[in-house]
Amino acid sequence: MAITWEDVVALGTALPSVEESTWYNTPSLKVAGKGFARLRSEAEGGLVLMCSIEEKEALLASGDAAFYTTPHYDGYGAILVDLDRIDREQLVELIEESWRIKASKKLVRELDESGT
Repeated sequence: MAITWEDVVALGTALPSVEESTWYNTPSLKVAGKGFARLRSEAEGGLVLMCSIEEKEALLASGDAAFYTTPHYDGYGAILVDLDRIDREQLVELIEESWRIKASKKLVRELDESGT
């Protein structure tokens, strides 16, 4: 079953200090005002998630059709995700990692100490 934006929101808002917002005039999730997930309305669609350049390269090199990029994101720590193709468990991990990149050290520590 395809994952929807509503699923992404449910997963993302389970993390500390996450709010629904907009980013580039599209639905997004932000932590303390910093965007970490955005639903693209561009022709290629997809979900934008923050990641390290190394993680992005590994995801693209994996050959998994759930991951792609466009020239706009070349050299930038963001991966595009096809919600129709991604495994839910992998999406949960990627959303949390994207959150960790944008969240304050204090929020990350709070999440780690909560054990979730």
